[in-house]
Order: sequence, then C-alpha cells, then structure tokens
Amino acid sequence: MFYLAIDQHLKQLSVNLRDEEGNVVWRRQVSTKWDKVRTFFDNLRTGCASGGGFVAILEVCGFNDWLLKMLRQYGCREIVLVQPETRDKQKTDRRDANALGELLWVNRHRLLSGKTIQKVKRVTIPNEQQAADRQLTELRRKTVDGRTRVINRVHRLLAKHNLHQECPTKGMKTKRARKWLAQLELSTIDRVELNQLLAAWSMYDEQLEELDQHIRARQAEDETAQVLATIPGASAFASLALSCRIAGGIEQFARGSSLSNFWGLTPGCRNSGQNNKRLGSITKAGSRLARRILGHLVLHVLREDAWMRNWYQRIKRRRGTKIARVAVMRRLTTIIWHMVKYNEPYCKGGPPHVQRQHRVMQTLREEMTQQA
Repeated sequence: MFYLAIDQHLKQLSVNLRDEEGNVVWRRQVSTKWDKVRTFFDNLRTGCASGGGFVAILEVCGFNDWLLKMLRQYGCREIVLVQPETRDKQKTDRRDANALGELLWVNRHRLLSGKTIQKVKRVTIPNEQQAADRQLTELRRKTVDGRTRVINRVHRLLAKHNLHQECPTKGMKTKRARKWLAQLELSTIDRVELNQLLAAWSMYDEQLEELDQHIRARQAEDETAQVLATIPGASAFASLALSCRIAGGIEQFARGSSLSNFWGLTPGCRNSGQNNKRLGSITKAGSRLARRILGHLVLHVLREDAWMRNWYQRIKRRRGTKIARVAVMRRLTTIIWHMVKYNEPYCKGGPPHVQRQHRVMQTLREEMTQQA
C-alpha cells in the first residue's frame, strides 16, 4: 500500500508519496493543468498497482471537488479529508505535504478503520445529493443576505432625507411601498441610486422564487427533510438545510449531544488542575447556517410548544434570555437526533414518557378534587 499526501492550491499540487515502510518515494509539484495532472495520475496508478493501490490525504478547501472525483476515477482506495486547526509559523507547500504524508502513514490503521485521531478533525465527504443540497441552500442564504443589504441601503437613502414617515405602509416590503418608492421625487443622483436599488431588489425576488422552487422539489424527495419539516416553523428550506448538514447520516452520531457538538452548540471548556469547571461560550465549530436556522426555529417552538416554553422560562429566570435560547437550540438539536434516528415527527408537549406522567398527575389531581 502507498500513502499519498496532496497540498492543493489553485495552480499546483504539492505531492508526497510514501511506501508501506514510511519512506518518501515521490516528492514533487504537479501543475493543475489537465494534461499535466492526468499524466501524473496515470503514472501514479501504474506505479502503485504492484503495491496494492494507494490511499490519499488532503486538507479541505473550497475547490476540492474536481480532485476528489479524479482520485476516485484513478482507483484511490480511501480518501482522508482533514481540516487544519493550527497554522505553523514556518509554512511551505512541501512541508505541508510532508506533514500530511507523515500524519497519514503514522495513523494509517486508525484512519482507514474510521477511528478518530487526537487533534485531527476529519471531514466526512458528502455524497452527490448532499453536496448539491448544501450548495442550493447556501446559495439561497447568500441571495437573502444580498436582498437584505439592498433593503438596508434603501432605508439609509430615505433616512438621508427623513422620508420614512411619508411611506404609505408600515413596512417597506409591500406593493404600495414599492410603488411609492418608484414615484418618489428625489435629486438626480439619489433617484438614480434608488432606481438601481429597486431593480436589484426585484432581481433578488425573482432569484429567490426560482431557488424556492428547486428547494421544494428536492425537499419532497428527501425523507429526512420531510421528518424535520414537522418542527414548528420549519419551512422546506430549513428542513432541507438541516437534513443535508447531518454529515455521513445520523449513524455517525452516537447520541443527541454528539450532533449538538458537531453543530457547535456545546460550551467550550478550559479545565486544568484544580480549575475543573471553567466552561465558556459555545464552540461555534459546525455549520453557521444550521445554527442560524435553529435560532429562527426556537421562536416558533417556544410559541407553539408549552412544554419547551416552560423549560425555557425556568432557565431564563436563572441565566438570562440569551443563554436560555441557546439551551433551547441545543435541546432542539437533541430532539432532531431522535426524530431522524427513529423516523418520528416532532411531538409537542415533551417526550411520550413525560406526557404519560402529565396525564397520570392530571388524573390524580382530578380524583383528589372529587374526593375533597
């Protein structure tokens, strides 16, 4: 078996290849031009055929897709994708490739068997459907943020001339308000800017409508997303975004707290020596979009689920509103784990055993009232 380490960049690949004994066989830089990189992989596949093939390790970046596909096409037996957590002071591409190669060779047995390595964060490679759903939901998030920036610029332009009180409606997103903005008398430059903002606003609305159509179609084909859609306030976008960000399937998480930790909702800690209760804020190590959606869902859950609202109010009295909301987000993540794990819809009023206890207590109270 051969062990291939790749430090990927836009125009070149720094390659480090080791044999079974850990000796470096190849150490070179390969251009990312198609003819150069195909020639390299042809030679690699031929050279590694006698040794039982090769496995590869590389760091995650924004343009891994084509390289991951090429590794599979050329017979890579296992792809180890890792996320760097520290940055060396003396950093070169050759050193990075060599460090990755040594990391893969030293921990080859644990990595190939799927076990964890201390201080090494391995990234689960999504399948084709999950990758497409992530791209689609992230595109919608960026489109919504772009429209919000346009609307904020409209507000700043109106505040410049103190014209907010003349708007015929309370908000700016109504048809009457848009018509009023189109006919508003301003100076030449301000009128040009407002016309461009209104055009950009309309463009974003059309893009969102198109994206929502694709999201609804893909969400209807995703069983996990349909289960998550039973959460109060969960739209097709929210359920699909959470579903595709459960990396590797729910089987990768042993318990609900594991999913909370994966999405960065568990508190960090700095425990050492006699200081063993130094908990900090949440780690925010996972998907930002997942935490953003959970933050929105909390408002709907607290409004419609009395059991969660009572639990939230008890924490709020002790720790404050912000900490209580994050606690509800973490508990909601645990509920999502159970929903996906056992394919069950969201149940208002708490878990079934809690509802049975409430019914028993209610029956006892009624009997005591009748006897009195």
